[in-house]
Amino acid sequence: MSEEVEGAVTLEEQQETEDKVISPEKAEEAKLKARYPNLGAKPGGSDFLRKRLQKGYARVWLPDATEVWKSAELIKDYTPGDLTLYLQLEDGTVVEYKIDPRTKNLPPLRNPNILVGENDLTALSYLHEPAVLHNLKVRFVDSKLIYTYCGIVLVAINPYENLPIYEADIINAYSGQNMGDMDPHIFAVAEEAYKQMARDERNQSIIVSGESGAGKTVSAKYAMRYFATVSCSSGETNVEERVLASSPIMEALGNAKTTRNDNSSRFGKYIEIGFDKKYCITGANMRTYLLEKSRVVFQAHGERNYHIFYQLCASSHLSEFKAFKLGCADDFHYTNQGQSPVIDRVDDAKEMRNTRKAFSLLGISENEQMEIYQILAAILHLSNVEVKDQSADRSSILPNDAHLMVFCELMGVACEEMAHWLCHRKLKTTSETYVKPVTKMDAVNGRDALAKHIYARLFNWIVGSINNALKSAAKQHSFIGVLDIYGFETFDVNSFEQFCINYANEKLQQQFNLHVFKLEQEEYMREEIPWRLIDFYDNQPCINLIEAKMGILDLLDEECKMPKGSDNTWAQKLYNTLLKQNAHFDKPRLSNRAFIIHHFADKVEYQCEGFLEKNKDTVNEEQINVLKKSKFNLLPKLFEDDEKATVSTNKPTSIIGRSSQTQRDNKKTVGLQFRQSLHLLMDTLNATTPHYVRCIKPNDHKAPFTLDPVRAVQQLRACGILETIRISAAGFPSRWTYQEFFSRYRVLMKQNDVLSDKKQTCRNLLEKLIEDQDKYQFGKNKIFFRAGQVAYLEKLRSDKLRMACVRIQKTIRCWLARKKYLRMRKSAIIIQRHVRGYQARCYVQFLRRTRAAVVIQKNVRMWLTRRQYRQQRSAAITLQCFLRAYMARKQYYKLIFEKKAVVIQRWVKGWLTRQHYRRIMAAVVLLQSCARRMKAKKELKKLKVEARSVEHYKKLNIGMENKIVQLQHKINEQHKENRELSERLSAVEKTQSMEREKQSREIENLRKSEEEARRKAEVFPSLLEQLSFLQHELENTLSEKEGLEKQMNVYKEQIQQEVEELNMKNNMLSTEKNELNTLILEQAQQLTEIKTNIDNTKQLEKDLSEERSRYQSLLSEHLHLEERHRDLKEDMNFSIVRNFMDSINFWSTVDLSVLLKLQRRVKELEQEKQSLWQQLDKREEAQQEKAKVRTETPRQELEYENKRLKQDLNELRKSLTNENSEALPPAPGSVPYKILLEQLNSSNEELEMRKEEVLLLRSHMVRQEALKHKVKKSTDIHTLNEDGELWLAYEGLKETNRLLECQMQEQERVLSEKYRKLLEEMNKLKEEKEQQQKLLAQNLLLPEDARIEASLKHEITRLASENLELMEQHEKQEKTMRKLKKQLKFLMRKSTQQKKNSSLMNAPVRAVNITRKEKDYQGMLEYKKGDESRLLKSLVLELKPRGVAVNFIPGLPAYIIFMCVRYADSVNDDEGVSTLLNLTITSIKGVIKKRGNDFEVVSFWLANACRLMHCLRQYSGDEVYMIHNTAKQNEHCLTNFELSEYQQVICDLAIQIYRQLIKCMEDILQPIIVGCMLEHETVHGVLGSKPTGLRKRSTSLPEEGAVTVEVLLQHLGLFHTTMSQHGMDSDLIKQVVKQQFYIICAVTLNHLLLRKDMCSWSKGLQIRYNVWQLEEWLAEKELADCGAKETLEPLIQAAQLLQIKKKTEADAQAICTMCTALTTAQIVKVLSLYTPVIEFEERVSTTFITIIKVSNWKVLELWARMQLLNLVIVILFSCHFTICAFSCCRTF
Repeated sequence: MSEEVEGAVTLEEQQETEDKVISPEKAEEAKLKARYPNLGAKPGGSDFLRKRLQKGYARVWLPDATEVWKSAELIKDYTPGDLTLYLQLEDGTVVEYKIDPRTKNLPPLRNPNILVGENDLTALSYLHEPAVLHNLKVRFVDSKLIYTYCGIVLVAINPYENLPIYEADIINAYSGQNMGDMDPHIFAVAEEAYKQMARDERNQSIIVSGESGAGKTVSAKYAMRYFATVSCSSGETNVEERVLASSPIMEALGNAKTTRNDNSSRFGKYIEIGFDKKYCITGANMRTYLLEKSRVVFQAHGERNYHIFYQLCASSHLSEFKAFKLGCADDFHYTNQGQSPVIDRVDDAKEMRNTRKAFSLLGISENEQMEIYQILAAILHLSNVEVKDQSADRSSILPNDAHLMVFCELMGVACEEMAHWLCHRKLKTTSETYVKPVTKMDAVNGRDALAKHIYARLFNWIVGSINNALKSAAKQHSFIGVLDIYGFETFDVNSFEQFCINYANEKLQQQFNLHVFKLEQEEYMREEIPWRLIDFYDNQPCINLIEAKMGILDLLDEECKMPKGSDNTWAQKLYNTLLKQNAHFDKPRLSNRAFIIHHFADKVEYQCEGFLEKNKDTVNEEQINVLKKSKFNLLPKLFEDDEKATVSTNKPTSIIGRSSQTQRDNKKTVGLQFRQSLHLLMDTLNATTPHYVRCIKPNDHKAPFTLDPVRAVQQLRACGILETIRISAAGFPSRWTYQEFFSRYRVLMKQNDVLSDKKQTCRNLLEKLIEDQDKYQFGKNKIFFRAGQVAYLEKLRSDKLRMACVRIQKTIRCWLARKKYLRMRKSAIIIQRHVRGYQARCYVQFLRRTRAAVVIQKNVRMWLTRRQYRQQRSAAITLQCFLRAYMARKQYYKLIFEKKAVVIQRWVKGWLTRQHYRRIMAAVVLLQSCARRMKAKKELKKLKVEARSVEHYKKLNIGMENKIVQLQHKINEQHKENRELSERLSAVEKTQSMEREKQSREIENLRKSEEEARRKAEVFPSLLEQLSFLQHELENTLSEKEGLEKQMNVYKEQIQQEVEELNMKNNMLSTEKNELNTLILEQAQQLTEIKTNIDNTKQLEKDLSEERSRYQSLLSEHLHLEERHRDLKEDMNFSIVRNFMDSINFWSTVDLSVLLKLQRRVKELEQEKQSLWQQLDKREEAQQEKAKVRTETPRQELEYENKRLKQDLNELRKSLTNENSEALPPAPGSVPYKILLEQLNSSNEELEMRKEEVLLLRSHMVRQEALKHKVKKSTDIHTLNEDGELWLAYEGLKETNRLLECQMQEQERVLSEKYRKLLEEMNKLKEEKEQQQKLLAQNLLLPEDARIEASLKHEITRLASENLELMEQHEKQEKTMRKLKKQLKFLMRKSTQQKKNSSLMNAPVRAVNITRKEKDYQGMLEYKKGDESRLLKSLVLELKPRGVAVNFIPGLPAYIIFMCVRYADSVNDDEGVSTLLNLTITSIKGVIKKRGNDFEVVSFWLANACRLMHCLRQYSGDEVYMIHNTAKQNEHCLTNFELSEYQQVICDLAIQIYRQLIKCMEDILQPIIVGCMLEHETVHGVLGSKPTGLRKRSTSLPEEGAVTVEVLLQHLGLFHTTMSQHGMDSDLIKQVVKQQFYIICAVTLNHLLLRKDMCSWSKGLQIRYNVWQLEEWLAEKELADCGAKETLEPLIQAAQLLQIKKKTEADAQAICTMCTALTTAQIVKVLSLYTPVIEFEERVSTTFITIIKVSNWKVLELWARMQLLNLVIVILFSCHFTICAFSCCRTF
């Protein structure tokens, strides 16, 4: 910090000065000062400004032509009376500012750096235009923040870029927050309106205004999205989505591309969103204003018609639109005038799908949609109807006009009648009716008027349909209105539309001024401070000029009623009536057909042309009557209002012509309708609480995050922002609560000045610091300051802190210097001692080395001399050798060179001689050829003369008389043509001068056309070729004409021959020209066809890819649902499922809420199904056990069977434990599953055999008894043998026959069943084959798109049916598995019972002595059957957790319930077990549902649910859970029931309670986290908060009620103590604590990312201190290893990021290495929001943020990906329940 202070001082000392003078006189400044005399001139009073300038180094604003305002610093002290200020600009330029001696107005002062970039403009100390503009620029350009508060107004600047600040998590972050607590946002305004509606029970309205392209529509859309998200629908249908669905429809029908905006709203709308008493959306209603109908028939260059026309043309290839006969948008006159049919990054076909989806969502049927599209297509065809001139006052339309026929066919009217009335009109007088033809221009205007009228009626009908769809049967309690209306407009040519728009803005500005003034005065009255009336700009005179009696609108309506009224006469009336009577009305100097109005924003010149026609909005009534006769259903509905008006006005009168005159008079003009609707809107707004959103367009080039100061200032003046600033500056703009003021300026007080009463302390301080008591006022809760006083206090505070820093630096530097001096002195003494000893040793060593050096030198010098001599000798020998060799080689090369030169000369001389010979031969040949050519020409002329003679023809061709006659006839014709050509040539000579002028004009036109052709070279390449060809042809003709003129003067005798040659050339050129034109046209047609084919193929490919992706997504979703809901289809109606699968293409439009409800219903049905199956299994088992008749079998067989069953069971258990260690049923197809099936099949066969044997034995015993009786009674017993064996054999044979007969019947039944199934499969295959054949035949007839769609539908239905069949088979297999499980359980029980019986039978019986043992409790609680409800009522419903936790053991209810379960298990009461557990689960759920907000209750039952689940697992008998059991505990295991399913149900219940516990805990912690972690300041004064403006934070409370970290730690300690007292598992407590710390981190970090005022160095220090306290709490509770500390890592790194140095590239690398738990977007967001709180801090530069982006992507791409969202989503960690061993017997 000290370095920064010194750096600031040295920078001020090192500033260089240069002399440069600029003029301060600016037209814009003069205009602004004339408008706002107090704005900027006296920011804190002239006396205060002079005092600030006298101190030097004051920073001011200077007017500038390009940047509007420039910052400068005073370099020379100002003394009163000086007329020149010496200033230095930021670039170092020195300028002189001349002060006006009359006004003596000084330049406005600049705010301190710490106040720049504030969320609220009213927080600025100096309130004037340059401060506002600079603050907006810093926030928008540097910090990338598009929203800023200006008092009650939200300023929104269009970023021209998609920003990730409108997602669902942002909405959740702003929900429930106060406006001052969060950064400015449209969601904050929407939340404030929603909150005030609920709190004050008063209707609200949000007024969104701004010029075209400023983002009004988007802001209104996001406001409605916020209401739809935070509110809940009161009905069954999703009203919110229907409200949002109206946006794409209105954008398609009412928005268009303009030169300023690609999606400009060409109408105003006011949407009322209704709410019920619970403040849930019930419906909505929409009102529209002033639709721009002229856009339907005309668009300027670079603009488009309404989006719906281009969407319709882009979807013309669809089968349902084929009947409309549409094509490309360039084919229609109404859509090709702007020559810009495509918008970048906008797919009209996709937008059309969204529009149709929105129509369907609003309940508009497909038939009505097609009728709407049919009318729109008819309008397009109407634009291409061609009107032709018949005469000067008559026009006609061809009866076979294709577009007219299509128009009439689509509209269902007669073609002849419509063609007639398009070119005629009916005139009615008092006695007769005339039908008068109209001119072509009038007919075209009538056609356009009809198109505009139809579109306007259709637009109003669609708005009415949307309102009907958004109506609700529920009663509306309140509403919030969203007004999206056009801003102030001024163009080069302003007409009736701009007049109405500016009139509406005048009314809105008046309402805005009154509301701002009212709020300002109410604030002063509430605080009970003395105040005086504030003068503000009132635009009521301008409104009276427009709407008052004999105003502009009245005069316009009066002129429209005149029979011969015109724009000129209306203009003269305006001049005569208003020119000298109203100061806001003026007349242009150079025009008599225009007028000027001085609006609040600017003066606007309106052209009178077209005002009357647009105000009347007339259309040919006969054309409307033709449309009313239409057979088309929708068309007559559009004109129902006209019919009602006609019926009401056409009453019987005495005069015939009076009715039509009355009807015309009663028809409301457009101006009257707009005035009435505007008054209704103002009444609605005045009855609500308004909220203002002003949208600003930053530049005209749509460049992202680029601010044009000139355009921004124009809009700030036009939208009333500066008026708000002026009203605030006129009073007390800066407001502080006493607590905020005390915290901020505590450093200016002495210890004795601080009193117990903080209000009195603040009063005493201000009386000392500010002498003029008029500069501030003390209210009840706030201190009010005038402009500039806060800056003065900040200057005093910064000076005090600077002096403290200097004092600290002085003391520390003194201590450091003395410490350094003592350390250096001690070091110097030690160094001296060691240096002196070292020097003595070095001197002795030097003497020794000197003596040795003499000896070494002697020997070395001798050796060097000898070596040098030897080197010189060898070098001389070597040089001689190389020199002699070089001379010999040089002589050799010379001889060779001379020999080669002779050879070259010989060859060159020979070549030159041959060349000379060849040239002579060529010349001779050329002369010969010339001579021969001359001779041949003479011969050729003779032959031509002979050939032309008639005698020669007769001699040569005796039989060619007919041809001669024909040739003679041709010669005569050529003579005639020659005469005509001669006449033409004479005419050419006369008009030669005129032609030259025309040619010069044509050359200029050609140049212009050439420039146009260059611009359109990409679209029309053939035009360039045609243009160049025509230009070349023109040059040829000109040269030919000049040659002809010269030849006529020179060769008059040969004029005939020249004429013939010219005639031939002209014919050839004309034919070539025609051929080339035809070729060009053909090529252009081919190019257009190729382009259309390419577009069609691209569209088809795109549709195919979309269809594929859609199909794949549907298929994957279907599979996912199939896996999750396998058991659903049994309880659902098969026909509903079949219809659902057939209509699977509708899945893309299925309501998401309906899907979620269906999924929840499916889960409930699934749970009910499982419980029903469990009850059914238990009942069947009980019935089987009761109905089972135990038969006596021999002892050996029972033992054998028992042994075999034991072996089988052991094998099964081994296989099951080997295959799957968990207690789950084996999967089908696995080894245990196969063994299980084999064993069960064999056991079934053996059981059947045993049954047969038992039957035989029973029959045998019965027969024996019967035989005994017969033997006693019968006397013929001797006929049989003694034992009766014969009779017994006979009876046994009959029994076997019966058995065989039964088996045969069973076999026959099985075979017949198989046969039946085979027949069904065969019939099914036949049907599928026939269906596929039909589909194939149909697909071959369909086009390619429809064929693909049909095949996809067929494939989906086939897959759906197959899935259903597989699910049915799966269900059957599950049923068989369930039966087999039952049999296996029964066999296992039977085998264990037999084993016990055999062991008892084998045990020897002996006499024992009975001794009494100690009493051993069994851990069971006996209860009567039917007392379960009473037991659980006392144990669950009426139990108080605190009493149990304090007076008894933890988990008492769980132990009691488990002991009851053990008792039911011991008596083998399965019904009792199920009843007890089901009632337990139901009761716990009821308690959680009823008291779910009580943390103690939820914690208590979570502990007991986990305890009960552990007991069921521990004593289940499963070896996995019995590992840690004692022998005694193993004896208490359940014996008769296997409760694994109930274990899972109780585990699910515990998870549900855990989630409720987290939710309850989050609800308690959420309101205090931000106050504890971010807003509370431990050290007051130094770390005080900055001024916040009008939007005060909700935490601006007295210190006694402040929320500190100790409060948060108390809550955490209470949570931990409560869970520990309830006996919750330690692992589960650690999970809960980890979740708590994660919530604290997520909420804190989210608010840090959304609040600019929290991103500072001091706040980082405070966060680190608070995190340290949390870590200390973890260590105190011995929870350091629970993972909670790791969840705080993102928050710790964010705090470090706020404190670390942020200047160089090394700092960026350090940040990238340190912040591994933060994403790149979060790091950039924190750096962008970093705001200095004291003057010693500096903002982060944009270059540093750019370095971070690049570096962070390289370093952290393995840690985190780039994310669009900046916020941390609060997730819920999964909970794990560990197994704990407990003894049920130890407590009882």
